[in-house]
Amino acid sequence: MTRPVCTTCPYCGVGCGVVARVTGERTVDIAGDRDHPANRGRLCSKGTHLGETVGLNGRLLHPMIGDRRAAWDEALDLVADRFATAVAEHGPDSVGFYVSGQLLTEDYYVANKLMKGFIGSANIDTNSRLCMSSAVSAHLRAFGEDVVPACYEDLEAADLIVLVGSNTAWCHPVVWQRIEAARSRSGVKLVVIDPRRTETAEMADLHLPLRAGTDVRLFNSLLAALRARGQVDEAYIAAHVLTPEGFWEGIAEDADPGAAAAACGLDPVVLDAFFDLAARHPRTVTLFSQGVNQSTQGADKANAIINFHLATGRIGKPGAAPFSITGQPNAMGGREVGGLASTLAAHMDFAEDNRDRVGRFWGAPALAAAPGLKAVDLFRAAGDGRLKALWIMATNPAVSMPDAGAVRDALAACPFVVVSDVMADTDTGRLAHVRFPAAAWGEKDGTVTNSERMISRQRPFFPPPGEARPDWRTLADVGRRMGHGSGFAWTTPAEVFDEHCRLTAFENDGRRRLDLSPLIGLDAAAYDRMTPVRWGADRVFADGSFSTPDGRARLVAVRQQPLVNHDLILNTGRYRDQWHTMSRTGLSPRLSQHRREPLVELHPDDAARFGLADGDLAVVRTAQGESVFRLAITDAQRPGEAFAPIHWTDRTASGGRTGRLADPAADPVSGQPGFKRTAMTVTRLHTDWRAFLILRGETGVQPDCVWWAAVTAPGGRLFELAGNGDPHALEALLPDGERMTAVDPARGTLRIGVLKDGRLQGALFVARDGRLPARDWLLAQLSETVETAGLLAGRAPGAAVDRGPVVCACFDVRARTILTAIAEQGLTSVAEVGAALSAGSNCGSCRPAIARLLAA
Repeated sequence: MTRPVCTTCPYCGVGCGVVARVTGERTVDIAGDRDHPANRGRLCSKGTHLGETVGLNGRLLHPMIGDRRAAWDEALDLVADRFATAVAEHGPDSVGFYVSGQLLTEDYYVANKLMKGFIGSANIDTNSRLCMSSAVSAHLRAFGEDVVPACYEDLEAADLIVLVGSNTAWCHPVVWQRIEAARSRSGVKLVVIDPRRTETAEMADLHLPLRAGTDVRLFNSLLAALRARGQVDEAYIAAHVLTPEGFWEGIAEDADPGAAAAACGLDPVVLDAFFDLAARHPRTVTLFSQGVNQSTQGADKANAIINFHLATGRIGKPGAAPFSITGQPNAMGGREVGGLASTLAAHMDFAEDNRDRVGRFWGAPALAAAPGLKAVDLFRAAGDGRLKALWIMATNPAVSMPDAGAVRDALAACPFVVVSDVMADTDTGRLAHVRFPAAAWGEKDGTVTNSERMISRQRPFFPPPGEARPDWRTLADVGRRMGHGSGFAWTTPAEVFDEHCRLTAFENDGRRRLDLSPLIGLDAAAYDRMTPVRWGADRVFADGSFSTPDGRARLVAVRQQPLVNHDLILNTGRYRDQWHTMSRTGLSPRLSQHRREPLVELHPDDAARFGLADGDLAVVRTAQGESVFRLAITDAQRPGEAFAPIHWTDRTASGGRTGRLADPAADPVSGQPGFKRTAMTVTRLHTDWRAFLILRGETGVQPDCVWWAAVTAPGGRLFELAGNGDPHALEALLPDGERMTAVDPARGTLRIGVLKDGRLQGALFVARDGRLPARDWLLAQLSETVETAGLLAGRAPGAAVDRGPVVCACFDVRARTILTAIAEQGLTSVAEVGAALSAGSNCGSCRPAIARLLAA
């Protein structure tokens, strides 16, 4: 075993430290880094199982031009020539970059410098536009700079934590662990504001299941109530905050609590309880995420939250702050370098003095003069002919963008599309003219910044496979080929990082809180040794001074915009054990078992009025398109609202394509699209039969039937299937080998097992009535010598026990195992279940589910 390598998790914005110990050519043991301040050794299920995702299956290992392998020089020359030609013939705004919070800060910096400083356009935007740009806009309006004024320690110091639009237990499990620990240790109160009764909401002291989209009215009413109770900090406002004319009159218009409860769809008693908790607990952290940001009024929602904190003086103090928690591992690093189309670089905008400053620092021959196209508009420009060349890096917009069908059409129409990715086959990569093989996590070398402004190192522990290269190097190679050699002459990521740090400090004179002066001048050895460091103070605005011209924060007048009433609206989001479009998490057998199919979740009343039953296939239609999901009926949904996950792609299912459904309408301030309120309809999809297919090994099989969804399993793949007509056609999907077959035409069942050398190669089970055995025992046969006596029964001989659905992905503990232990051992708490079975003892994201089982 080699020496351990301290690195940073590549998933969410919590920024957990990871210790990797290489155990083989492409195998590694993963543990949490106990010395990293973000997590102190904790990891979520996704981080815990990173070791299952570092193999080379499906990797892009060589440059590709069209469908043929190309040499690096040929591909780089072609990309440089096509971009340079487009700029020469159509101007700098005829090209664009679409980048990602998966990039390292060094990658981001080079991309931003090339596009804004040397090509001369600000047409570089990032998929972070889809997750936190509304928070960026709110910070700029309130503070004068995009600064998160909180740190994780504030969670421990607070008396009240308010989670708004955040299923923290699933999406940021390590932060959730800190919240749980604070509640256990000091009795911190927890309020969850979310239309859905999520696992997070179930554990709250108070849950506000507000009508989707009414956050502005809620927080305006909260501020009005606190003002009426004398909770506004007039002294703080007088010293540190600028109040616009008419601000308090606008707040007064939302003061009626009964009207507020009606507008937000809340019980007035619950609303008053929230107001009372806020009044009694001045040390308040309001942590908000995608439920706030992903809205056509997202910036206003975030400013309504910030107004509450500024007006009550709950900022810049331990345990008191508005806290935007980011979704990606380096969304913050991208914001720091200027990776959004709406910023220039290093927290500077396009004001003339900033353009002069950045232009001189870069020696830029053609500095961008104004903001560029934001994500939604960037792809519209690709579709309508304005963009002649587009380079997409480390993201999959053909799946993740709203109205993703139109995005695919745009990419197909764009004359030249380049994709840099680690995977050979993605929905976006299928539309590229050139594909560059990028280094992946475990191969990349650079830095990331987490939600609390903590800069950490991502370090390599594997060499890049094949001809894969880091993204910053690929970008620099293209920059040199476009004639900008001196500006892109770095030889190491340490040199790129140093230049980024120097730009943050250049002529800063304290006007920008982003100042990385202490990190300037690190040589390669010091850069390699670099330990996590938070820029700025722990609480940036503790001195009451802000990054505005007069040093005062701004209250921002925001009003609730009218919401169009729809019969049914679609809300989208993440599952606990998956990440984005599953190109990494989809490789893990453990992570793939929690949700094997994409589900659309409906309230029982809605299911009844549309004639739907639990487990049906359902067609969800919106103005943008349609897709098929498996239906799950749950009273955790508000009536009139549905939920579906964002993760499935054409590579993993015939349906479940949520991006195809989402309305592309965007916030007019931030440009962030609203994924949370799309008008939809739902109808039942009839099929004659239901089936599942198990295949050994890696397979690119895509069954030809009405419905299929595939997940990785230990030793192979599991496909859930449904269709019409003769199911015997599915037999063609099975591999060669010795077949065992059972057919019952009267019952409409077909069962086939395929063996070779005593090992299971494949299995196909079909039932016209939909009744099929559990999959777990059959899946286990991929890793064991087959017990042929039970093969066609789908279970071992004798009394086999179905363990039920996965509850704990970290330790593969199922629901019925937990229920049995509760009954037989007399377990009465989540902690006791953890001690008996390990379930819930690692990342904690399954603890709400365990609590439900205890209460059953």
